[in-house]
Amino acid sequence: MKLPSVNLKSFLAKNGIFFALVLLIVFFTILNPSFMSTGNALNVLLQVAELGIVVLPLALLMISGSVDLSVGSIASASAVNSALVMSATGSTTVGIVAGLAFGVAAGALNGFLVAYLGLNPIVVTLGFLSVWGGYAMMVTGGRTVTRRELPEAFQEFGTAAVGPFPVRLLLLLLVVAAVWYVLNRHRVGRETYAIGGSERAARLMGVNVHRVRFGLFAATGLASALAGIMLGAKVQSVSPAVGLNLEMNTLTVALLGGVAFAGGVGRVGGVLAGLLFFGVMRNGLVFLQASPFLQTIIVGLTLVVAVALDESIQKIVKQSWATRGKAVLESGIGANGEPGAPGDTGTTEAAERQRLGAGKH
Repeated sequence: MKLPSVNLKSFLAKNGIFFALVLLIVFFTILNPSFMSTGNALNVLLQVAELGIVVLPLALLMISGSVDLSVGSIASASAVNSALVMSATGSTTVGIVAGLAFGVAAGALNGFLVAYLGLNPIVVTLGFLSVWGGYAMMVTGGRTVTRRELPEAFQEFGTAAVGPFPVRLLLLLLVVAAVWYVLNRHRVGRETYAIGGSERAARLMGVNVHRVRFGLFAATGLASALAGIMLGAKVQSVSPAVGLNLEMNTLTVALLGGVAFAGGVGRVGGVLAGLLFFGVMRNGLVFLQASPFLQTIIVGLTLVVAVALDESIQKIVKQSWATRGKAVLESGIGANGEPGAPGDTGTTEAAERQRLGAGKH
């Protein structure tokens, strides 16, 4: 039997970020009415385009119960490789392909070490955060690849548009659509939730856990590379630190959006709300002329709050699991709907995680 308090907490866990986003927009609009202008709304979307392109595949990876903390360094190294190839060949296309290929390879390497060798994803990706960051510095000598060294077509890519729609925003929408489809309509999405809910149960259902996790790491690497290249095109130069803090920002957005660090919970709608909350917060601080140092402090505090919210969601899941499990034991009905013995609730927690995280949003 469901308890009303648990239902209310579950509702807030799933939808609290949407209310917080509305309140944040109202707050900044009261302080500065021009904050709600159409131009500023478009500016917010463009500011978070690259962040969104990375955080959506990363959310899939987190739902599966893993994480990649090297996305910022992969973005930097991929962008640097792309810029150096462009500078050497004069071809924007060849340079972009080279950068994307590097990102896929870096993500696949993380995936191989975690999925097939069973290494800890936090340790592995923290290690490669340093490796790829150092690599980007080494191959450039610590210098920025300037506008004069890059093809004109690449410089135009950062401001290109299809009709009234900036290409960077269209790429974000494409990634949103792709991740939503995978998570809600494709077998890989169901397997991702199953792995994050209970890896053991997923294996028993015949899910190839190694292959799914490996693919998610590779996809995250590809998205990181694309974001790094886009960031370079936006400023028309490529720094070896172009992806600086991307890993912290993506993790903050994912947790704000309700993706559980422990896996099994997360929705595209929630991640988008977290992304907009982050973008509105950064943009609002600029509107208020807050110093860059204060902005950095607030972003760090936001991550702490996001972690606290994640812990709260996990407690709600466990509380609901315990309530359902008690009802099962009292009725003498097993988790599969058949008469069962005490303790026959093996997949109940996984199911509850999916109930919280797998809404069609």
